[in-house]
Amino acid sequence: MRIHHLNCGTDCPLGGGLFDGRSKGLTGHLVCHCLLIETDTRGLVLIDTGYGLRDVDHPHRRPHPRITRAMRAMLNIKLREEETAVRQIEALGFSARDVRHIVLTHLDFDHAGGLEDFPEATVHLMEKEWSSATGPRNGFVLRNRYRPAQFDEIRNWRRYGVQGETWFGFDAVRDLEGLPPEILLVPLPGHTWGHAGIAVRKADGWLLHAGDAYFYRGEVRQPERQCTPGLRGYQTMMEVDRKLRLDNQERVRRLSIEKRSELSVLCAHDVVEFEHAAAGRLL
Repeated sequence: MRIHHLNCGTDCPLGGGLFDGRSKGLTGHLVCHCLLIETDTRGLVLIDTGYGLRDVDHPHRRPHPRITRAMRAMLNIKLREEETAVRQIEALGFSARDVRHIVLTHLDFDHAGGLEDFPEATVHLMEKEWSSATGPRNGFVLRNRYRPAQFDEIRNWRRYGVQGETWFGFDAVRDLEGLPPEILLVPLPGHTWGHAGIAVRKADGWLLHAGDAYFYRGEVRQPERQCTPGLRGYQTMMEVDRKLRLDNQERVRRLSIEKRSELSVLCAHDVVEFEHAAAGRLL
């Protein structure tokens, strides 16, 4: 399998280095790190979608905005057509129809905005995430994170509970319908109730896309957690269960240290991780 690393959305929150740990100006730089996997027999598989064409075209159209003005202002979201997954896939010489499957870490607006750009794809996620996103959305966070306008046209869902053997001691969902056995869902709740990482078996070991289980490169690959104030605050605001989130983050951190020779980890929003991965040099 060949893996392409795509940035499918740029956020530039006020605070600069207080968010990304390196910017010198007033604004920071966050990405929406998605994976495009070329399989031998199952077509293309997309891990998360970032923002989509309709987000770019009409993010705030009433009566059902795709992105709320509150979140767009908070994150200073830059909606660019050339950054959408479908346009990047086309630039690689493929078409939207070549994307047979989409596997989601979760359904937050910055991970699911491009789903409708791939109407023929089967969408895979945890059952708990589907229930959270389609159930009552009371309170600021639920109203802003889940935007049904981004996914209400999708009909080809596959939803899962935990099944199969564990993966490095983590619960796992193996044998995803229609997908090769090298791609697994790894439940990592806490950010949302149905949040999951996506594990991909490569020729030289495993890659874990941990989604929003962590946000900053200093939260993994070292014994002590280090996180910028901006991202620490954002994670706290968006969590559904603090203890569960931090426990799972700690487990990912230990995994990234103890099994470093066997796997690499990355998250959805750290720009330095993305730049290294896109250059073929996973941290």
